Amino acid sequence: MSDFRSSREPEPGPEADPAPSVPVTGAWGATPAVEPLRLRPLLPRRQNPWLIVEVDASPAAHGALVWALREAARREATVVAVSVLDEPDGDPLGGSSRVQVRAHLAAYDQLEARVLRAIAETGVQGRSRTAVLDRAVFEALTAATRGADLVVVGAWGKTVLRQAVPRPPTRRLARGA
Repeated sequence: MSDFRSSREPEPGPEADPAPSVPVTGAWGATPAVEPLRLRPLLPRRQNPWLIVEVDASPAAHGALVWALREAARREATVVAVSVLDEPDGDPLGGSSRVQVRAHLAAYDQLEARVLRAIAETGVQGRSRTAVLDRAVFEALTAATRGADLVVVGAWGKTVLRQAVPRPPTRRLARGA
């Protein structure tokens, strides 16, 4: 039988290097160890849409929430029902007090009740989430809908959300022209 060693491998002997610490043998001899490649999960090119609805005690807000739930079922979207808390008067750096925590919990309970009422009316389940936001966060989101840039910064990096620039209408030519 013939020996299939490459010409680059030293002949075994007293002057040869010791065997590698993690030997992995293949069909043609020793190959380096392969570690698994860790990739970030692939996201679909276009993620499902999100519908953000400000919910308060008005009938118009209830109608908007009902419409959003039906639209979410049609488009496979998620509705985020939002209750907005106004900033308390006084020192903004005063920290959270029990009054603010109670107001936040009360707003959340009222929001959940309104969402449950809209779900009962539409029959659309599993497509909604609720959140109580401070006025500053909600104003930043709504400003982005009116043309302001919104930059989201996190540990993964930065993302800029801008309104798309409208394209000028194109003129179609007839075939063969």
